[in-house]
Amino acid sequence: MRSVNQQLIADKLKLSRATVSRSLANHPSISEATRAKVLRVAATMGYKGKPDLILRRGRQSKPMTIGVLIGVPAQDVAMATFPFILQGIWERARAERLTVDVCYENPASFDPSSKRNKLVGSIPDAEWRGAILIYPFTEASVATISKRISSVAVLESYKAPGVDTIDTDDSSGILLLVQRLAAIGHRRIGFLTWGYPVGGRWSVKRFGGYAEALLSCGLEFRPEWALNIHKSGTYLSSDELVDRVISLLLRENVTAWVCAADHQAYRLVKDLLTRGIRVPQDCSVTGFDGLPPPLGMPAVTSIQVPHGDIGSSAVSRLLGRIVDPNSVRRKILVEGRFVIGETTAPPRS
Repeated sequence: MRSVNQQLIADKLKLSRATVSRSLANHPSISEATRAKVLRVAATMGYKGKPDLILRRGRQSKPMTIGVLIGVPAQDVAMATFPFILQGIWERARAERLTVDVCYENPASFDPSSKRNKLVGSIPDAEWRGAILIYPFTEASVATISKRISSVAVLESYKAPGVDTIDTDDSSGILLLVQRLAAIGHRRIGFLTWGYPVGGRWSVKRFGGYAEALLSCGLEFRPEWALNIHKSGTYLSSDELVDRVISLLLRENVTAWVCAADHQAYRLVKDLLTRGIRVPQDCSVTGFDGLPPPLGMPAVTSIQVPHGDIGSSAVSRLLGRIVDPNSVRRKILVEGRFVIGETTAPPRS
C-alpha cells in the first residue's frame, strides 16, 4: 500500500507540494482557510508526517521568532519559577538562532480573540512562529492561540488538541516528600495549596500524588486534612489556612504538611512562626520547586525542579511541533531532585 505523502495530498487538493508543506508547517504565507483545508485532508488520508523530525537552525537560517506568554503580571516575580524557565529558553534559543519575544499577561483578563489585544494582532502575521505558554491560561485562550500557531505549554496541560506539555513528575516528587516525613516518624500528614483565579490543575495533580503516597506508605488519609482542594470555588485565605493548620495540629495531631509549592510553604512557615508555632520542632513543612529561601527564612525541604531544563525542552518540542503540527501530542515529564531543608524534623513525643 502506497504511503501517504505531501505530494498525494497536493494532487488531491490540486495544490502545489510547496503549499501543502507550508500549510503543514504553519507557514505565515498560507491563509488560515487553506491551512485548515490541508490539515483536514491530511488527517482524513492518514498522513503521519515525520514526528521525530527536528528543525535544524544553521548560520544561514532565516530569522525566526518564538513567543513566550507568561500568565502573571510582569511585576509579580516574588518566589516565581518562570525566571529560571526563561533562562533555559533563552539558552536553547541562542543555540538554535531564535529570537524570543516575552509577554506578560494576566490570565484572568487575557482574551486573545479580542481585536483590542495588540499581542494577538501579530500572530496571524506570523511574527511568532510558535508560542510557549508558562503558567495557566484559560482553555478558551489556549484554544484560540493554538489554532493560529504551534504551541507548547509549560507546567500545565490543556484540552486543546496539538498543545504539547513539558511538566514535572509530580507524583514521584510528592512521594519522596511523604516518604521522608514518614521515615522520621510522622503519621498524620496534611496537604495544603492556595486557590488561583485561573487553572490550578497542577496543584490538584500534586494532591493526587499526596493521596497516592499516603496509600503506598500505609498512612491515614482524611479529606479534612487536605486544604483548598475542592470544587466549591471558595478558598481559605492565608490567615484562615494557618488557623486551620494550628487547629489540626492541636486537636488531631497533624504534625506535618505537604505544600503544593515553595511559595506556599514559605508563607506557611512564616505565619506559623508568627503565631508561636516552631518549625520544625512543633510542625514540619515541605514545599515543591526547590527555590532559594527568602531572606532570613529557613530553607524548606522540597523537590528541586530543573526549570532550566524544562525551558530548554520546551523550545526543542516547539521546533518539532512547528515542523510537524499534526504529530501526536506529547507530554514530557521531568523528574525533580529531593532536597532536605531545615523545616522537617521528627514529631514531638
